[in-house]
Amino acid sequence: MTSGEVRVRRRQWWAWAIAALLVAAAAAPLVYEWLTNPDDQRLVDLDVYRTGGQMLLDGKPVYDYFTPAPQLLPFTYPPVAAMLAVALAGMSWETAQWAWTAGIFVALGVTVGFAFRPLLTRETLRKYAPWVFALLMVMCTYLMPIRDQVRFGQVDILLVALCVADCVARRPWWPRGFLIGLATAVKLTPGVFLIYLLITKQWRTFFMACFTAALLTLLPFAVIPQDAVDFWFGALLDPERLGANAATTNQSIRGMLIRLYWPDALTSVLWVLIVAGVGWYGFRGARDAYRAGDHMTAVALVGLMAVLLSPVAWIHHLAWVVVVLAAIVGDGTDPVRLRVAAGVWLYYVVPVPWWGVSLKAAEIPGVSLVLGKIVQNGFGLGALALVWLLVHWLPKRRRLA
Repeated sequence: MTSGEVRVRRRQWWAWAIAALLVAAAAAPLVYEWLTNPDDQRLVDLDVYRTGGQMLLDGKPVYDYFTPAPQLLPFTYPPVAAMLAVALAGMSWETAQWAWTAGIFVALGVTVGFAFRPLLTRETLRKYAPWVFALLMVMCTYLMPIRDQVRFGQVDILLVALCVADCVARRPWWPRGFLIGLATAVKLTPGVFLIYLLITKQWRTFFMACFTAALLTLLPFAVIPQDAVDFWFGALLDPERLGANAATTNQSIRGMLIRLYWPDALTSVLWVLIVAGVGWYGFRGARDAYRAGDHMTAVALVGLMAVLLSPVAWIHHLAWVVVVLAAIVGDGTDPVRLRVAAGVWLYYVVPVPWWGVSLKAAEIPGVSLVLGKIVQNGFGLGALALVWLLVHWLPKRRRLA
């Protein structure tokens, strides 16, 4: 290595360090806001994870537990997640909060690094990569689904990072498919990537993901058999354990239909039909993107399927918007794609669904009810629009480039 190359690498090291400090400074107000919240409102989902692990340590039934009032939240994840949460139970509550919050930003950094790689490695931008990365991190941090990761202490961005890394890492040091299997075992919804691997005929990755998910699913039956039975034959079948399904924060297709308050039978039939149509369209689009060599668009589409097709998908589940933005941006050379990405970013920064709630409460005759319901479903309807954008519009822009 020449002395010039050494100097360049040294400057890059310092640039990355400064970029990290800039990201930390920009995120500090958000972190401070949520980590100084009242005790019963602070990182409530992390409290659920941690106490699930504590129940195992104490030998108590995991799925009979509810967090103290006013939250009264049950542990809703598969039993292997409770086993992994034992590590959190071994920490003090204060340490767990800081460690988990730091982990959220590490996972976001991994996601941004992989998802925006075409932009970060573009020849004309390579020397500015630390500053571009810092800008992307700050912009993604203030997306509402990412803000909610910090607010609730959620695991979603970690699952996004696992699936993205497994799909697009060029030379993974782990068996490809292992991370998808792990994510699926922990929270089930990443199982949509098994469908993706199947329809794109990535056989080795598919079998590794299935093997890992199956192993981590069966393991609790040997270690904590009663909790495993309680989950798979009880808790899993009760969607109300996840919270009020009609709540604004449920932006899945089913959540949007429930808020129409039509008869249950009609709602169920419509849900099945719409899910079938959206699933066919989305997975077909992901397969086509994969065959065209656009793996990031394929991953973004499958991530959106995880949100839209799930019976319950809270706003923080839309952490997949980070990957969608990366797919739209591409290598950053198309100004139209950049403008569209900016619009999508802004849309998911502002609290659109809550504007709908306020509009309904305003009770403006002839306006509030209909328009309010549409706006209340804004993030879910936006996700449907993003599926169309990635399947129909983006390939046309690629052909024009």
